[in-house]
Amino acid sequence: FRLASPNLQGDREVVLKAICQQGSMLELASETLRGDREVALAAIRLYGPTLEYASETLRNDREVVLQAVQSDSSSLQFASVDLKADREVVMKAIQHQHWW
Repeated sequence: FRLASPNLQGDREVVLKAICQQGSMLELASETLRGDREVALAAIRLYGPTLEYASETLRNDREVVLQAVQSDSSSLQFASVDLKADREVVMKAIQHQHWW
């Protein structure tokens, strides 16, 4: 997918297939698809820190951010300023924090 043409990196079906293999492939998706809620959630469910590559609008979407921090608490760093101040979001991140 990394070597695919920009046209294919903007193809929703191709991007979803790539994301199913590796959530971080959202980074290579077109700007439009990085703002597609379903596409971003598919990636974030597999790897929460993929939130970094989601659109600004989705990084301010409470449900999307909650899914990300539930997957990996470190995803909170990519949330909007408003959601970093949201008590429930922060509590969810703490609840899912990994202590390695």
